[in-house]
Amino acid sequence: MTEPVVNLELALSHGLSCEEYQKVIEKLGRIPSFTELGIVSVMWSEHACYKNSIKYIKRLPKDSPNMLAKAGEENAGVIDIGDNLAICFKIESHNHPSAISPFHGAATGVGGILRDIFTMGARPICCLNSLRFGNPEDPKVKSTMKGVIEGIAHYGNCFGVPTVGGEIYFEDCYKGNPLVNAMAVGLMEHKNLMTASATGPGNFVLIVGGKTGRDGIHGTTFASEELNEKSEDHRASVAIGDPFMQKLLLEATMEVIERKLIIGIQDMGAAGLTCSSSEMSAKAGTGIEIDTALVPVREENMSAYEILLSESQERMLLIVTPGNYNHVVEIFNKWDLNIAKIGHVTEDKMFRVRHNGILKAEIPSNFLVLGGEAPVYDRAVEFPAYLLNKRNYNPDDMKHPECYNQVLKDLLASPNIASKKSVYTQYDHMIQTNTVIEPGSDAAVIRIKNTNKAIAVAVDCNGRHCYLDPYIGAMSAVAEAARNVICTGATPIAITNNLNFGNPYKPEVYWTFVETIKGIEKACNVFGTPVTGGNVSFNNERSGLAIYPTPTIGMLGLLDDVNNAITTEFKNIEDYIYLLGSNSNEIGGSEYQKLILNDTMGYPPLCDLDLELTLQKTMIHLTKEKVLQSAHDCSDGGLAVAIAEKCFKKDGNVLGCEINLDFKGRPDFELFGESHARIIVSIKPSDTLKFENICSMYNQKFCKIGRVFGDKLRVNNLLNSDLYELRRVYEKL
Repeated sequence: MTEPVVNLELALSHGLSCEEYQKVIEKLGRIPSFTELGIVSVMWSEHACYKNSIKYIKRLPKDSPNMLAKAGEENAGVIDIGDNLAICFKIESHNHPSAISPFHGAATGVGGILRDIFTMGARPICCLNSLRFGNPEDPKVKSTMKGVIEGIAHYGNCFGVPTVGGEIYFEDCYKGNPLVNAMAVGLMEHKNLMTASATGPGNFVLIVGGKTGRDGIHGTTFASEELNEKSEDHRASVAIGDPFMQKLLLEATMEVIERKLIIGIQDMGAAGLTCSSSEMSAKAGTGIEIDTALVPVREENMSAYEILLSESQERMLLIVTPGNYNHVVEIFNKWDLNIAKIGHVTEDKMFRVRHNGILKAEIPSNFLVLGGEAPVYDRAVEFPAYLLNKRNYNPDDMKHPECYNQVLKDLLASPNIASKKSVYTQYDHMIQTNTVIEPGSDAAVIRIKNTNKAIAVAVDCNGRHCYLDPYIGAMSAVAEAARNVICTGATPIAITNNLNFGNPYKPEVYWTFVETIKGIEKACNVFGTPVTGGNVSFNNERSGLAIYPTPTIGMLGLLDDVNNAITTEFKNIEDYIYLLGSNSNEIGGSEYQKLILNDTMGYPPLCDLDLELTLQKTMIHLTKEKVLQSAHDCSDGGLAVAIAEKCFKKDGNVLGCEINLDFKGRPDFELFGESHARIIVSIKPSDTLKFENICSMYNQKFCKIGRVFGDKLRVNNLLNSDLYELRRVYEKL
């Protein structure tokens, strides 16, 4: 293949700026080769080096006595849960690929995050996802959503990992740029913790797993651009996944890790062989020399450029001592997987690439990577003009509802609130037989076999709240994810995040990013939940229209006793119903406001982190004392929707309630507003004194608001709804 002449025009077409291209020339002391240009372009893309975000991401709290692997240091974060066990978890986006090839984009998003988990030495035990689309009545949106959900189900079900939770939201701003954030969780023994480090000059560099093709070339660069009418041309940038091969890769990988046969390991995701090789050597302070002609390929006449930039799936890079080489080959052959020695670790700190012995690239590894000499920028910020208009709003101008029963019915039918059962039933959530609390609850609970422990996991973010105030919205996302976890009885211990934004070169967009980081930082410091890792996804725009700021939070909680796990629905006739926290008159950014005005206006609900922390401590104590019969947090649709959801039993029946509230403001705002720090619980009447004493111990606000009774939902003289009818609407039966 005749390589094109490298010049500024070619560099710009690869996504580099004029200044970045000049920096490469100065570092190398010459014009880069075509292969070197490809290497730098993918490694310096936003998707790979976080050049527009890393300065602020470093502010996020990463320290905890239980952290075994910190954010940014390895493929995924690892946190100790005692008994020599640890949880490895992470969330990442596959937004752009899913926009142009929904099935394969979503499937490979799941595959990639699973590899991040088992390269750490952890066996995947569950997956979650956070999805956002445009109007669900739009045929294009319907098609995209169908493909994404089928892709997630296909990969997870075939690989053999339960998909146990998630969220789906609909908003016009996501029409051309859906969000597909995939989260995976793994369980490991401390002794199996691996590192993505190429230590030991002379050690062998092996590529294992699937063969390399031309799929996914420049996928990383594509993910760092805005979507537009020509984005369909990038369909070839979306790789194709094979979950059956990945299952074999998992077993072979776990075997070589457990037998201590490898020095380091990294999966080949974004930027493929280029990223894994350069990052592993830079981390170790060594170099790597490889010959791309030795890489197993499935297409003819592939060049070094293509092999290095391919993002073909189900591949790993291993560092192995010469003495263990034959043992590793034997294991991968046993699992019928490709394995090839393609190079060795060097002392000179260079990333050197040959093809059939001919030198194609020679660049210092540290020059390429995040944390090394890759560029770091602090972009201009500007307060968004749209907020001036949105905040010039008087909520009292909203008309009062004529029929509260109809409002509740309409809210339960709205796509953002209605049951997602038709989606999550496509996922196998019971495989591995560890799922204690299934999809459809505040959080999923997964049993840790051979112990009494369990973990609770949830993903959460309210994009409307972040749109109106990204600082408060981000704090609220962390707080709500924590509430989801504590409603199962678990203690929040750590988070991962997926930060989705528009074009960072637009000052108004970058302002929302900076404010979001501040909000997450504040909440995590108050809650003591370190950020174990995650992903930044910029350029989520289609033809200039940006998505809402969407910082998806993946929360991990720990239950010391799985038998204490709490579910959402009411349990017993005559149980007392209490509200922990208090109602307020906040209505901005709510589903109710959107229903009435078809707009999102004003300010989002305030987030008082001290009240949230008090609520967490109270719930944890109540759980340990086995006081609670059920718990459900108030979020989308507010108090009335949360109560209705508690009336819907898992077996298809209903259990009603009578509620009496002392309204301090507008009844519709208190019933349908989305104020934070509120959880509805039910208890046995005999536990009243114990319950109220524990709440008082923490100065937790509480109020007895009713009792479980009958098959209707009654609230004062405002609501008297037939629950079977509400359920039919909620589940679209």
